[in-house]
Amino acid sequence: MSSTLTAPGPMDALGDIATWDASEASESRIYEGEGTNMSGRWRARRARRGNDPRYRKGLLEAARLYERVLAGDRYAGLQFQEAMSTSDFSNLFGDILDRQILARYQQMPVQWTSIAKRGRVRDFRQVRRFTLDGAESTLSAVRQLTEYPAAALTDGVYTYSVGKFGRRVALSWEDLVNDDLDAFASIPDRLGNAARRTEERFVTDLYAAAGGPDSTFFSAGNKNLVTAGASSALSITSLQAAYTLLASQVDADGAPIYIESAVLVVPPALKVQAMNILNATEILAASGGGNGGANDQLTVANWMRNDVSLIVNPWLPLITTSGTFGSTAWYLFANPNVGRPAMEVGFLVGHETPELFQKSPNAVRVGGGAVAPEDGDFDTDSVEWKLRHTLGGTLMDPKSAVASPGQ
Repeated sequence: MSSTLTAPGPMDALGDIATWDASEASESRIYEGEGTNMSGRWRARRARRGNDPRYRKGLLEAARLYERVLAGDRYAGLQFQEAMSTSDFSNLFGDILDRQILARYQQMPVQWTSIAKRGRVRDFRQVRRFTLDGAESTLSAVRQLTEYPAAALTDGVYTYSVGKFGRRVALSWEDLVNDDLDAFASIPDRLGNAARRTEERFVTDLYAAAGGPDSTFFSAGNKNLVTAGASSALSITSLQAAYTLLASQVDADGAPIYIESAVLVVPPALKVQAMNILNATEILAASGGGNGGANDQLTVANWMRNDVSLIVNPWLPLITTSGTFGSTAWYLFANPNVGRPAMEVGFLVGHETPELFQKSPNAVRVGGGAVAPEDGDFDTDSVEWKLRHTLGGTLMDPKSAVASPGQ
């Protein structure tokens, strides 16, 4: 086991960490080029300390003592324990340790835009989305000298309003001073990721409930629910049945609704099954459909891989918590950008992306001069960030979606 001397660099993409064996340590090696141990906002302060000959000599002695401890020198271990009781040696040892900030968890890409329409609203009042149906059926034949037949029009309305979502993060001035690895520089990114997660969870909450697919939207009456039972579990047969339901919807005049493409949404537990279905090159089926068990079997190209795309939504098992429906329920949505969408998510005009704020310090320096935000407020030296995100939405047309409980 060997010790290392670490020179943290700026935390751009977590930075590159330069290390050396303690046995190779020397003043020139530590303090030349990237060996200068300074980072971020406190670069100037560390530079001044690094140029102090006494500090340079002390750091070198601390590194060599630490190497002897790791090599098993018991006398060096006693010296080390005694030295750690002094603040000077503790500070020196803090610069010797090999410290890194690990990367954050992988963030999933934005997915909800594939199943919901993105809208814009002007204020916080309730907005309306009107629909008009009728007069689109095939034309009737008109006999000579007879009136043209009248067509009925029906209207509908969907309403929702937007609201604020947000979070505040406060740190002490001391935390920022001690942040030689720039760990807190990631706070704006973390708040941005929180906004993205909020959007994904909000949309999932629209169509999924604790007990599975939202029962007011997905129902036998709306003709958009795959029959419960063994036949509803995700399979090539049940997916074909759901696609048939979606394609069989008709408008107010009884005319067909054209479905150009669809999006399959599944929980992580069904990812492998869904990918096997959509990535299969061929399907073995009985003539006219079925599971291929009949004598008159057909081998066909898997046309669904071109018409159906896949989204794996990790929020589904966190929202659908009743029984095992969070791992079995699945959904099929028509393209929201063609025709009437199943959902709409609206954002406030002028505030359509997450907004990040930093608290302005309420202090001035004696003799004049502005106070930087990282110096904190007057009373407690706290430094604060705030993120505000404004959105809302609603379910809209049940004819543009199909769901299955999966059991």
